[in-house]
Amino acid sequence: MNNHQKVAIIGAGRWGTNHIRTATSILGNQNVLVCDTDSNTRLRIKSAFPDINFTTSFADVYNSEEYHMVIVATPAETHYKLAKELLMHGKHVLIEKPVTLILDDARELVDLAAEKQKIMMVGHVLLYHPAVSKLKVMIDSGTIGKLQYIYSNRLNLGAIRSEENILWSFAPHDVSLIQYITGDNPIEITAQGAAFVQPSIEDTTLTYLKYSSGVNAHIFVSWLHPFKEQRLVVIGTEGMLVFEDSLPDEKLKLFRKGFRNEDGVVAKFDYEYEVVEFDKKMPLAEEHLHFYDCVARNKKPLTDGVHAYEVLKILVDATNSLKK
Repeated sequence: MNNHQKVAIIGAGRWGTNHIRTATSILGNQNVLVCDTDSNTRLRIKSAFPDINFTTSFADVYNSEEYHMVIVATPAETHYKLAKELLMHGKHVLIEKPVTLILDDARELVDLAAEKQKIMMVGHVLLYHPAVSKLKVMIDSGTIGKLQYIYSNRLNLGAIRSEENILWSFAPHDVSLIQYITGDNPIEITAQGAAFVQPSIEDTTLTYLKYSSGVNAHIFVSWLHPFKEQRLVVIGTEGMLVFEDSLPDEKLKLFRKGFRNEDGVVAKFDYEYEVVEFDKKMPLAEEHLHFYDCVARNKKPLTDGVHAYEVLKILVDATNSLKK
């Protein structure tokens, strides 16, 4: 890692603090600037990360000659305004997901980043999970044959949000994963959901995605669930891959099972599963390293603005279907 790299982080809440911890572990405390408008935060951050730089002023970040990379880890409704200002000031930005709440705002940021020739990346952190990287390689190399069906469950007795429903809280992870696996945009999106705890804020939703290749997918998310489950199942003609991030180990498995059509007769095949090994690296650290590398080498991020825009569009279309 280039020792001269420095990063500013705007927002020192729960997830912002994870970004601070990750950035300092890679670049060192003295190469990180934290910006949070709450002056009480200074004490908490300074005691946890000695020698770190801190400011309560956004202008200090915008106008800095020293910090060319900025991570935006503030509430989603502030992303557009902050990111636009940063890009206008010639900064490379990593924006937490969702990139924005409004589709046109996301499009504007993508265009602005291109115009300013700056890296714009969005924190779809699951795409930097080593198990997901391994899963993608296996699918692309034909390990499970032709892709047929994908389903994803993200379930928990979650913290109840008052500003966003379960679709916007949990499903961005799964939408970005399915987009990454298929490398395509769906031609049809339908969603259903129900609100039980608070009126008009869905606690559970089921979203169906249909692709022109014939691949279908569904995403089931809920925070009204007795236990935590994060399970992605990818089904092909020659086998199935299962990624369960909620398990302590054996998170990625290959199942050699399914159905084959032999001379017009459908036959089932079913063998023992095998555990798939992958690098034990931290996804957020991998995301940071990718961001720093993209800036250093001027290369397109895996989760660039276009990817984030497409994820957002699916969420918007699913929301419209839900409201019907």
